[in-house]
Amino acid sequence: MSARRKLIVVANRGPVSYARDAAGERIAKRGGGGLVTALRSLVAHHDVTWIASAMNDEDREVAEEHGGDAFDETSREGSPYRMRLVAHEASAYDWYYNVVANPTLWFLQHYMWGLPYAPDVDLGLHNAWFNGYLPVNEGFARATVAELDREPDAAVFFHDYHLYLAPKLVREERPDALLAHFVHIPWPETDYWHVLPEHLRRAVHEGVLANDVLGFHTERWKRNFLRACEDILGADVDYDDSTVVHDGRRTQVTSHPLGIEPGEFDDLRADPAVLEQEQAIVERRPEFLVLRVDRTDPSKNVVRGFRAFALFLDMHPELHGRVTLLALLDPSRQDVPEYSEYLAAIQREARTVNDRFQSEGWTPIDLQIADNFAQAVAAYKQYDALLVNAVFDGLNLVSKEAPLVNERNGVLILSENTGSHEELGDWALTVNPFDIYGQAQAIHEALAMDPDEKRRRLEQTRASVREHDLAAWIAAQLADLDRVGVAFAHGDDRGSH
Repeated sequence: MSARRKLIVVANRGPVSYARDAAGERIAKRGGGGLVTALRSLVAHHDVTWIASAMNDEDREVAEEHGGDAFDETSREGSPYRMRLVAHEASAYDWYYNVVANPTLWFLQHYMWGLPYAPDVDLGLHNAWFNGYLPVNEGFARATVAELDREPDAAVFFHDYHLYLAPKLVREERPDALLAHFVHIPWPETDYWHVLPEHLRRAVHEGVLANDVLGFHTERWKRNFLRACEDILGADVDYDDSTVVHDGRRTQVTSHPLGIEPGEFDDLRADPAVLEQEQAIVERRPEFLVLRVDRTDPSKNVVRGFRAFALFLDMHPELHGRVTLLALLDPSRQDVPEYSEYLAAIQREARTVNDRFQSEGWTPIDLQIADNFAQAVAAYKQYDALLVNAVFDGLNLVSKEAPLVNERNGVLILSENTGSHEELGDWALTVNPFDIYGQAQAIHEALAMDPDEKRRRLEQTRASVREHDLAAWIAAQLADLDRVGVAFAHGDDRGSH
């Protein structure tokens, strides 16, 4: 691990959220989301101030008690850090999160619109941008500037699509600050950005170019970003050095795929809750188990996956009763209409397949909608084929977590549009996420594969996951900051060259 340093992490979600227990006492619950998990080791090894949204009433009460300033907290592992909760006006946060961030930016960056029908960039979206997304980013920027005033030599580490405007707002107030931003979702090609009016797509790209370092999970997303800067802003792009010069500033663009913490999953194998769930799976599983573990997000492509499984059953009647698709799905963003509608579509499709194929004692699709991590890890151990067929995905951690603990030489079936395909594609069965027939064929190929070939693929995947772990990812981010910081210390003003 690199030398201890001062870091300001800025993300919509924090490492903890607050609530009251049955006795009315305040408790701190671990924050949700993969980002919190990915960054928690930063707290152990560096002096971290984490700026996040106050997500609920208790969070807002905590923020008010501290006058909106940062306060001392302790991680579950016992490491001290500082926490600053930004309380946003309720309607502004709703517009920011439920109109701009998720139904607009997330959909755009995952290519999720059928453009003849959606989206409508109407007055509501413009209102949500200027009265929601912009004010919330301004709130984050003010908090960041205040923390920089306290620790001027701290590096700022922004995260994800919620905060595209904040870096430029901070830069305007603190021109010499060291700013980095990691985007955890895909960056689409230039033409798709033209769904947004020019002033909005320019604001996104100019906002993130205020950073000294901008990171993506893959070379693919990085290339798309570099081209978009050239096309949308007319920026000076050096594709060999992966740098962008715009408005007199240079931004280094990098790609580092997020890793996982192998030791955590090594421990989870024998966790009592996991073993209990595994026993339940073993007792009811047939000869073959196809697994998918996802959120109920339209980008995860669950409905097409069910249709591919149905086609596989059509093509291989000899496997009826011998194979089940276990779908463990975590309900996601149900306040957004598109998400609640997609969950209903998932349920309808599962019922359609089951009504058609089921027989006494056999249900082809075992659909379970719940947030149950222990059950997911137990299923990771038991799958014969893992279906990851996302339409687009910035990375996809399931494709890394599951092979690490699998005990059946299970085969990974992986969409070519997942970020993790850049790392793991050589040892997976690659599928096009729109090709239902291709996915059906891949399911059969995975189940019928030679045992030695299965073992070889799994071992290669595990070796890659262990080598490119979470610690390596964090080290790469900090090394990028160091390179920029060293250049600055030697008189490089990070301006145009």
